[in-house]
Amino acid sequence: MRIETFLKQSPMFCVGLAARRFDALTARILDADGLNFLEALILATLFFESPAVVKPSQLAETFGTTRGNVSHCISSLEAKGLVQRKIDPEDARAYHLALRPPGRKTAIRVIGALDKVQREFENEVGRDTLQSALLVIRSLGDAALNRVIGEEN
Repeated sequence: MRIETFLKQSPMFCVGLAARRFDALTARILDADGLNFLEALILATLFFESPAVVKPSQLAETFGTTRGNVSHCISSLEAKGLVQRKIDPEDARAYHLALRPPGRKTAIRVIGALDKVQREFENEVGRDTLQSALLVIRSLGDAALNRVIGEEN
């Protein structure tokens, strides 16, 4: 098709296609635990940050998503018995998150699976090449965000 020449040069198409493929890979990796990618990231964060306090608003900011998305994932993780919410003793409107024992086991499994994929990517293209590609992707994402923000103002 004639559009293929355009698509080969389009960073938006390339990143979008890669994102869909990563989503499919992530779904396959996390399927056994019944998790989505954001849920897996939340578990990994709680594992690595423990015993520090983790608040949902911090997760939303760190992952570049909404507090609503994070809240939905936390409710799902809580229903699966993987995390628990604890009321913030200094602010009754807020709460902290903690891993339950099954959540800790799941987090370890998820971290291992994601780490394995990371190593495979590094072996495929090389660590330095992968890091350079990530810098370019972040720059393109920042440029897209700046365009969106610029159009809103």
